[in-house]
Amino acid sequence: MERKDLRNIAIIAHVDHGKTTLVDQMLKQSGAFRENQQVAERVMDSGDIERERGITILAKNCSTVYNGVKINIVDTPGHADFGGEVERVLKMVNGVLLLVDAAEGCMPQTRFVLQKALQQNLNLVIAVNKIDRPDARIKEVIDEVLLLLMDLGATDEQLDSPMVFCSGRAGTASYSPDVPGTDLKPLFDTILEYVKGPEGDPDAPFQMLCSSVDYNEFVGRIGIGRIQNGRMKVGQDVQVCDWHDPSVSIKGRITKLYEFKANGREPAEEASAGDIVAFSGITDVTIGNTLCDPANVEPLPFVKINDPTVEMTFAVNDSPFAGREGKFVTSRQIRDRLQRELLKDVALKVEDSATSDSFRVMGRGEMHLSILIETMRREGYELQVSPPKVLTHEEDGQLMEPFERVVIDTPTEYQGAVMTALGSRKAILQQMEPIGTRVRLEFRMPSRGLFGYRSQFLTDTHGEGILNTIFDGYDAWCGDITCRSTGSLVSFETGDAVTYGLFNAQQRGTLIVTPGEKVYEGMVIGYTPTGEDISVNVCKTKHLTNTRASGSDDALRLVPVSKFSLEACLEFLAPDELLEVTPENLRIRKRILNHDMRMKQLKGKKNG
Repeated sequence: MERKDLRNIAIIAHVDHGKTTLVDQMLKQSGAFRENQQVAERVMDSGDIERERGITILAKNCSTVYNGVKINIVDTPGHADFGGEVERVLKMVNGVLLLVDAAEGCMPQTRFVLQKALQQNLNLVIAVNKIDRPDARIKEVIDEVLLLLMDLGATDEQLDSPMVFCSGRAGTASYSPDVPGTDLKPLFDTILEYVKGPEGDPDAPFQMLCSSVDYNEFVGRIGIGRIQNGRMKVGQDVQVCDWHDPSVSIKGRITKLYEFKANGREPAEEASAGDIVAFSGITDVTIGNTLCDPANVEPLPFVKINDPTVEMTFAVNDSPFAGREGKFVTSRQIRDRLQRELLKDVALKVEDSATSDSFRVMGRGEMHLSILIETMRREGYELQVSPPKVLTHEEDGQLMEPFERVVIDTPTEYQGAVMTALGSRKAILQQMEPIGTRVRLEFRMPSRGLFGYRSQFLTDTHGEGILNTIFDGYDAWCGDITCRSTGSLVSFETGDAVTYGLFNAQQRGTLIVTPGEKVYEGMVIGYTPTGEDISVNVCKTKHLTNTRASGSDDALRLVPVSKFSLEACLEFLAPDELLEVTPENLRIRKRILNHDMRMKQLKGKKNG
């Protein structure tokens, strides 16, 4: 039975193609907010890191009402590292709104999210967004979308999907690129006409797939999903089972039920088949579980999430400054926090490592793991992490490693520098296409070849290049890759960095610490262009005698220091280095802090 009063859609697109901005306008124009209500820009990006970076990390639910029909909207992330979020929320919806930037066109993540939607045979509405951009090339982008649909094996019905032309920022949509719109009415009308209402039997035994999990300090774990069949009420007894794991059998009772209204939740007493709701009361429910009527236990199929490709080791901080700045510092606290993250992030895996105070954390990419580190850091955790490395496996006796498809948009004059840099990292050029004064380059390369490249890329393209990557399967290991050409300046002493010591050290390389900063033996305080590590004493003060006064020399001038961000620190790390992460500081250090022991190990490796 199809519900005519309800539509469930997900907004999918490549990163920065305007999903969250368009959702803002949909909520505003449908009357979700009061006329005088102050609403933040990108209201759906509620997390601090999301707002700072302008990206969506977690899929969010909201709803709006148009012409008496409730439209449940799921705003999804665009970054490839958060693809696991997109895969699972598609189980909740009947249709997708595919956004494509009118200037950038179809990008790697556009292909990925569209492929997932087509595999689940969802209704498709295509929106060409940002048509008011001065460099918009609408007609070429329409052709690109149709070619992509054909390439992905779309059915005739999917090829005939409706297309609207939007400006998310201006809040307008139209049926033709040549006729400017005045509001989003054409978009709403197209959704109601072409996206089917959810099907389900409200009188059948209760069945619901949990597609997302939230956590609240007051009510504990909150599950989110769409009711497949039957009805859900507060106080109802349910049984939890799982399609992939027959051993799962949990009995529980629904204590609270919420429906989505605008960008918030409202308590509800009852919900019916087709509704997307949040519930609490079952402590051990997780993503992929099915809630059933105890008299009729039947799990619903759940999509298998792609495996992680990158791993890092999270360990207890053991530097000389350990425990000074963090609130949570023990292995038990770090383990509990990682286990809590697993509840809501299906693309993450955590395993115990060889030692009791470290853990292997595996994810979809560097950004996926760096967001987790940044979140933990802001919550008061102190830890140290290893450089990222790719996850490999053997096939027919051959070592296989993950590969990425890399799409780069850059001004033509920087094309040579980009091709040279990626060529040395084992990238193979697949396609080259001029777009006005810019050029689009498409490469296929090992995932590990991208470690440490993003900052070099921004330098090579003078900040004007755009780099996009997406996982492209496994291939044979392609030998050693030199990702870092610089060496480290390593502190020889423990103490406070002083101007005199830093002035002498800056002649050997580029500094990343400032006067007055506390340093310890084995801590990296800068980098050198030579490619070799150099030990320096930045705590050294000028000796005063009766013939030399401290003010008799010229004032010492230090070159301004550029502090590394968390991503830049992870990219910078050499194999023998670790990153110490605390709520207040990021410090790069050698694994072996003592200079003599480090030299002995290096000598042993050379002799071996």
